[in-house]
Amino acid sequence: MSDRSQLFSLVSEVGEALKNHEKMIVTAESCTGGLIAEALTSIAGSTAWFDRAYVTYSYEAKKEMLGVKETTIMKKGAVSQECVEEMVLGALQQSHAKVAVACSGIAGPGGGTPDKPVGTVWISWAIQGHDKLVSKEFHFGGDRDAVRSQCTVEALKGVLDLLNE
Repeated sequence: MSDRSQLFSLVSEVGEALKNHEKMIVTAESCTGGLIAEALTSIAGSTAWFDRAYVTYSYEAKKEMLGVKETTIMKKGAVSQECVEEMVLGALQQSHAKVAVACSGIAGPGGGTPDKPVGTVWISWAIQGHDKLVSKEFHFGGDRDAVRSQCTVEALKGVLDLLNE
């Protein structure tokens, strides 16, 4: 099975789970640049469960669109648990969705540090009104495209896990 057909299968599962739970989703993306939203909307009928996407690549966009605090970015960095949690909660606040996923990471080839090497990505998931907020750090391998693709897949898997708990 190709990567594309595996992704289509995963997105189909996510869409069914969102429909079954009668919930819409919002994405808040940095390192993926909208790939999660693109994957979700590649399915016909996604209008029933996809609300919107925020591609907040810059610090300013994270602050202005999602309410990420300046102090969070300055003290913890954009690639941190604190940042993605503020992103995911901000996305829920700024949308009509009840489920959200947010990611921020270092896709490369540059930008890595000893503490946060290339491939470091934080993803956060939340369901509004259920006090469910899950965040996880990943260390993906490969080039920029590989990091972004792996992040997209893990973000979608996490949505599915959250909905199926």
